[in-house]
Amino acid sequence: MIVFPAIDLKAGQVVRLAEGDMDRATVYGDDPAAQARAFAEQGAEYLHVVDLDGAFAGRAENRAAVEAILAAFPGDVQLGGGIRTPEAVEGWFDLGVARIVIGTAALTNPEFVRAMAAAYPGGIVVAVDARDGMVATAGWAEVSDVPVADMARRFEDAGVAALLFTDIGRDGLLKGCNIEATVDLARATSLPVIASGGVKGLDDIRMLALYESDGIEGVITGRALYDGRLDLGAAIVLAARG
Repeated sequence: MIVFPAIDLKAGQVVRLAEGDMDRATVYGDDPAAQARAFAEQGAEYLHVVDLDGAFAGRAENRAAVEAILAAFPGDVQLGGGIRTPEAVEGWFDLGVARIVIGTAALTNPEFVRAMAAAYPGGIVVAVDARDGMVATAGWAEVSDVPVADMARRFEDAGVAALLFTDIGRDGLLKGCNIEATVDLARATSLPVIASGGVKGLDDIRMLALYESDGIEGVITGRALYDGRLDLGAAIVLAARG
């Protein structure tokens, strides 16, 4: 199982939000590239980066910070946040992004996701963000009437690399990952699932790793790392054991 340390970007700074609320942001640094290097030094081979401003604007708002991260991090970078056009997808892949995460457009324009998955095999991740079991979009500001499992199944035959499932109600709050809902989703679809939201310590990593055979590909963690509650190196070792 892969551990993805997260770098969320707001106005060029490294932040974490509480429940996806842009007004409840905690700033952890103003040098995203240095943070990327620090994660690499701790053993990270993968990184999850989100352009939070871009998620609301529908276009790249933290390009310079993302480019700096790409230059600093030797591993694979997974990027999300406002990527809703073929030109944007192509541009990020050309710059060296390993995988693109598409959220809002997956609900509003599923054919776009299918086209990008066909054009970039193994390069597209669909974000399935949930509040009370329903898909949320537009930077989590809007909640649809589409159940999470239904959304996931729409892309089973599209060639996407994975689903990224976030329980918004736990994100950034250190409440613990919603393991039950994550595993239920993994079992409901043939696609690999990446867990996100609420990771608070090694116990979350240990429990998720138990379900790797059910389709849990990885886990994203942010606030627990920044607050010193989770040792990244230990988490990577534990996740690798399965």
